[in-house]
Amino acid sequence: MFVLAKPDRQSARECSHGKPILRDGPTGDWLGTFLGHKGAVWSAMLNTDTSRAVTASADYTAKVWNAFTGQELVSLPHNHIVKSADFADNDAAVITGSQDKLVRLFDITRPDQPSTVVAHSAPVRSVKWSRHKNVVVSAGDDKRINILDLRAPTAVKTLEIGDNISNISLTSDGRILSCASSKRIIVWDVDAFKVVKDIAMDYEVSVAAVNPQRTRIVTGGKSDLLIRSCEFESGKELEVHKGHHGPVHDACFSPDGEVYATGSEDGTVRLWQSNPGSAYGLWQLRKI
Repeated sequence: MFVLAKPDRQSARECSHGKPILRDGPTGDWLGTFLGHKGAVWSAMLNTDTSRAVTASADYTAKVWNAFTGQELVSLPHNHIVKSADFADNDAAVITGSQDKLVRLFDITRPDQPSTVVAHSAPVRSVKWSRHKNVVVSAGDDKRINILDLRAPTAVKTLEIGDNISNISLTSDGRILSCASSKRIIVWDVDAFKVVKDIAMDYEVSVAAVNPQRTRIVTGGKSDLLIRSCEFESGKELEVHKGHHGPVHDACFSPDGEVYATGSEDGTVRLWQSNPGSAYGLWQLRKI
């Protein structure tokens, strides 16, 4: 189970029981449950205006939902487990990454005619869409990240990581790509496609996410289950948080960088403040 923080005020929670839950970001209040999958749900994303959600499942489908009513709008069939999905092309399409090593693009109006946009040599772990550059970013168990501009489908940029990739993350503005791999955190500037940070850690990193302001990196430890907040420029550790009782598989900042969410195999989604002690969302200061 893992979580992805979504744009604006809402987040979607993914789960092993196949029933993704939509919650309000600042309060954590339950808003609804998407019913329809017959297998574990590996990822969930909201579109730009939070009106639709897309989920990827072990039941060999990705599904698009009305986020207000919970109605299933379309089911996208695959030949294997779907590990990741995201909206693309101004939310008119969906990209998916599957256990069959393929990244597919679906026109939502023609779900039975997907196109294969890139192939990995091992199962695809994660796919992301950068709205800023209009590119597909995919990470596979082949230790590679592929970046594809759909306007030039034969031009694929490949980033050779060299170690197993645990997680990739894009900032909400799509300008920064981060990767957790073994004991490294690698960060790219998407505009220039160049590495801006390559930080060696003294622990196995399960997830790494950068805030849009480029001042913080949040990480999760594979074995110690700790959440760490670090300074972006220096890598200096600022805060260490306990709370999860299982491996953390995803993390993401809110667009304003004031709060970040982490999702774990322990069945919980936890929200943390970037500036503890300030009034924000669930954290309201009381006068004594």
